[in-house]
Amino acid sequence: MSVGIPSRPWAGPRWGTFAPKRRSALARGFAKGGLFRSWDWLLIAVTVGLTVLGALLVWAATEPELRAIGADPHTYLKKQLLWGGLGIILMFITASIDYRWFRRWTPVIYALSLLLLLAVLSPAGQRVNGAKAWIALPGGFQIEPSEFAKLGLVLGTAWILSRRRIEPTEPRKAGRPGLKDVGLAVLAAAPLILLVEREPALGVMLVLVFTLAAMIVLSGIRLYWVASLVAIAAAAVYAVGKLHLLRGYQLTRLTSFLHPANDLAGAGYNALQAKIAIGSGGTFGQGLFHGTFTGGNFVPSVQTDFIFTVAGEELGFVGCAVIVGLLGIIIFRAIRAAAVADDMFGMLVASGVAVWFGVQAFINIGMTLGIMPITGLPLPFVSYGGSAAFADMIAVGLLQSVRRHHSIFIE
Repeated sequence: MSVGIPSRPWAGPRWGTFAPKRRSALARGFAKGGLFRSWDWLLIAVTVGLTVLGALLVWAATEPELRAIGADPHTYLKKQLLWGGLGIILMFITASIDYRWFRRWTPVIYALSLLLLLAVLSPAGQRVNGAKAWIALPGGFQIEPSEFAKLGLVLGTAWILSRRRIEPTEPRKAGRPGLKDVGLAVLAAAPLILLVEREPALGVMLVLVFTLAAMIVLSGIRLYWVASLVAIAAAAVYAVGKLHLLRGYQLTRLTSFLHPANDLAGAGYNALQAKIAIGSGGTFGQGLFHGTFTGGNFVPSVQTDFIFTVAGEELGFVGCAVIVGLLGIIIFRAIRAAAVADDMFGMLVASGVAVWFGVQAFINIGMTLGIMPITGLPLPFVSYGGSAAFADMIAVGLLQSVRRHHSIFIE
């Protein structure tokens, strides 16, 4: 006779009997610590939006002239969209790579930048508008190595100034960069700056100099060294002017914005026409494809250096404010990436990109408003050009990489 086992009231399933409901891949991606949370989607959206807006402005700037000569009015638009699309792909590829990998390969990247600049000054270089700054490629395309020199300088300077914090050979020497590190950074940047000046590409040279100086200051060197560097820079500027080291037309470009009416047949013409075009736009502009000055070839290089005049005349003050605001967001997100970087190298790379974009945008917009000299510098993400688009997008990819590979994401 078997003895029955007394029954117990059912208390529910045991812990772990049923597996928790599995979330979808999209939900996991956007969860805390997920893949998609590591991307700066605001930076991506603003970058893509500014690129599309730039393509529209390039189209509006070039369509009347191309239509007048019977050419395809969408030629520049198609090229700009192609370069923008390829640039976005480069941005995502760069962002998917840990920025510390770029640190290991910085000497190679720097060497490639230097070799491209040397190739420009060789017989392979092509002269356009008085500057030998391009290398011709098959299919009618060109590459402008000075745009990629910015990447070489940012990575090279960050690599040199961050060595002491990341790989100190002696513990007592770890910490802020020393005078030797600063000297090596300046020595490494000097060939890039001098080769760009030889093209000559004065605007790019100014961006390189300001970016180098800002990265040295942000690296944490002592204040009295900063004061000494400022004094040396001031003395160098004085010597350049006193010894007449600049070419005549370069000096004229640097000073004509002060009194453009004194040289209406030369350098002052561009500045004056740009200001008139922007002023004629008023608050809301004359509408896309309805610009009188920009569409009538009164403003030179309107799709490249003076693209901001198209925004001023055809989109007005509101359109200009949108462009400045979008550029400001990109620079702010670059500063944000620098603030959350895990190491000195990441911080300096993000800071260098922020200074690069900020200085270049200020100079480009300033020269169209008559407050900066005309130096031939494109507006980031907006001006026509493949090399500039690729370099800018790779720089944004570096910002994404610094943020994505940060150990703790700060929203």
